[in-house]
Amino acid sequence: MMLQRGFLATTLALCLGGAATAQVATAPATVRPDQLAFRAIYKELVEINTTLSVGSCTLAAEAMGKRLTDAGYPASEVQVVVNPDHPREGNLVAVLRGTDPKAGAMLLLAHIDVVEANAADWTRDPFTLIEENGYFFARGTSDDKAQAAIWVDSMIRLRQAGFRPRRDIKMALTCGEESEGYNGIEDLLANHRPLVDAAFALNEGADGLLDENDRPVALEVQGGEKVYQDFTLTLTNPGGHSSRPVRDNALDRLSAALLKIAAYAFPVSLNDATRGYFTRMTSLVPAEKGAAMRALIANPDDAAAQAAVTADPTWNAMLRTTCVATMVSAGHAPNALPQKATANINCRILPGVPVEAVRQQLIALAADPGITFTLAHEPSQASPPPPLTPFIMGPIEKRAAELWPGVPVVPILLVGATDGVHTNAAGIPTYGVSGLFSSSDGDGMHGLNERVRVKSLYDSRDFLFALVKDYATAKDAPATAGKKPGLVGRMLGKLKG
Repeated sequence: MMLQRGFLATTLALCLGGAATAQVATAPATVRPDQLAFRAIYKELVEINTTLSVGSCTLAAEAMGKRLTDAGYPASEVQVVVNPDHPREGNLVAVLRGTDPKAGAMLLLAHIDVVEANAADWTRDPFTLIEENGYFFARGTSDDKAQAAIWVDSMIRLRQAGFRPRRDIKMALTCGEESEGYNGIEDLLANHRPLVDAAFALNEGADGLLDENDRPVALEVQGGEKVYQDFTLTLTNPGGHSSRPVRDNALDRLSAALLKIAAYAFPVSLNDATRGYFTRMTSLVPAEKGAAMRALIANPDDAAAQAAVTADPTWNAMLRTTCVATMVSAGHAPNALPQKATANINCRILPGVPVEAVRQQLIALAADPGITFTLAHEPSQASPPPPLTPFIMGPIEKRAAELWPGVPVVPILLVGATDGVHTNAAGIPTYGVSGLFSSSDGDGMHGLNERVRVKSLYDSRDFLFALVKDYATAKDAPATAGKKPGLVGRMLGKLKG
């Protein structure tokens, strides 16, 4: 995942006065035979190096595909899709056919590429699955091969049990989420849409939080992602000798524009995810913060409530589009007036807000016609937040109550990004839900000695398997099933062209 899972959970832990992460977890008292079978799938996937530099997602996709065909899936329902220009970045797609052709399919989505890992820096070999002190250690043990292995295991269990879902259950294990350039789900949506088309999707992007005593505190459900976009600000002029300064200084003018942008706060806006998040949080935070959250939910324009809630950087990021200067470059010599000054503005845009609307706001704030505002890269896709309907939330809350009684289910808006940004933009409402409880420090995700609690992994497997069966047999359809990208998505499509 592009942003460490547990980012929002960390804030919750601080509000609750959480202590340092416990380093020894409690493993299950006994391991069931079906858990051992899953562990073999998990081990094989984790131990296949899928880093961009030297690894191969194609090998991992082929290995998991063989697991499915060995379990009885016809070859026609299991495909490894490889872009010829990216031979090591293959993707696996599979389907368990449903009984009702009119029922919208569900998509089980996970990425199988992992962040780079230098073995010399790790305490253990990052590409050997090691169980120690109640944890599994290795690169990808949580991000995101835990969920990928659970999806493969679930598809196998359903097939072997003769399960007949009402709707098609599709699975896509993709490459490229952790790096720039090729992206597997983007490729599949653009060039192989029937293989992954669905009424809704389940993905990474939200976990559960453990306290310092390994007790579950909250289970997150991701209902949308902010959109990443960089803008390049450029100002040029003739320059001159530094001994004869003039008022028209490119660096001074650019600096003035940056200060105006820094002083501006984009409007607060609530959606299903943030409204649900702050509603649930009112009972989990100190009384004063809870009161401010209730006031904000009642009236998003309440200035006092805004000030109290957005004082926390995480909550501020959830509630509004943010834009911040991250890089500046100017001048060509220490004794010359700068002939050119540039800056990068990094924006994280609320779902549903057009990139062009943000660019126009930055231009208006700078109020300097000499500064050009260009996109530093192709416009990011508009990613409308998926609705948190009873169809989606009901099974999650039901299964969570069975496994973790009394633990609240908390919707979140992800301020980073996952592959859900592509599926949401393509009209497939995508929800981050894993049931994978971790410590507030992220358990080494993207860093050294990545790990996942053994009990958490097995609990997540039980939770997701039950969830898939619930959705697969449900008679009601998601509110957005079959919808195409909305106005914002079409606008952004035109901008890209």
